[in-house]
Amino acid sequence: MAGDSETHLKDRVENTNNIIRQPFLIGVSGGTASGKSSVCEKIMELLGQNKIDHHQRQVVILSQDSFYKVLTAEQKAKALKGQFNFDHPDAFDSELIKQTLKQILQGETVQIPVYDFVTHSRKEEVITVYPADVVLFEGILMFYAQEIRDLFQMKLFVDTDPDTRLSRRVLRDISERGRELEQVLAQYITFVKPAFEEFCLPTKKYADVIIPRGADNLVAINLIVQHIQDILNGGLKRHNGCTNGHSTPRQRRTSESSSRPH
Repeated sequence: MAGDSETHLKDRVENTNNIIRQPFLIGVSGGTASGKSSVCEKIMELLGQNKIDHHQRQVVILSQDSFYKVLTAEQKAKALKGQFNFDHPDAFDSELIKQTLKQILQGETVQIPVYDFVTHSRKEEVITVYPADVVLFEGILMFYAQEIRDLFQMKLFVDTDPDTRLSRRVLRDISERGRELEQVLAQYITFVKPAFEEFCLPTKKYADVIIPRGADNLVAINLIVQHIQDILNGGLKRHNGCTNGHSTPRQRRTSESSSRPH
């Protein structure tokens, strides 16, 4: 009987050690150039995660911009003229986003597409993202589709003045994406602004936390960082990966480093 008890206890310990805690998914939405990426990067910085080797990070950032659909020849021709609506829900590969999020929740390593905004096409290479405890997923329409929205345990909305967003968009598209000023403004008036009002802004109501002024709002960001630290320290009891009220540490995998998609 003593031997059976020892064997049973050993099995329980082994099973506990093999538990992989479900990642905590945080969705970050907001209008174009509202500062979503900056908020995510500030969170990483305050957590000290930006100085940690990629495959050892507990927190990673993903972007919806990586999941634009592959364009047809006709769509690509329109895109090069600034006549394609990249802010419409149909522009994104929602099925791939959903599949990727579910793989992340299962603790799997995932391959993230790399999108080239100059040529409007996916590159051949992919970004490898390894399992992490917290995943920040940012994008203008992260809360639009319910089946994707419901996968997030926390939802943040970055709320920035429209004039500020427009000026940032103009500077970014001209300096980083080689666009002409007239094309940027025409695209904003024709597609970006109407799409924000129709598809993005209405999803603000789903946010758990609204962050005015983006990365400049250190009070809000510090509160979010404290919440994430509680998660990383096992201070929050979650429905997955908890034994006797205590979270088990995530199993780490040794693999080559990866980088955040741009």
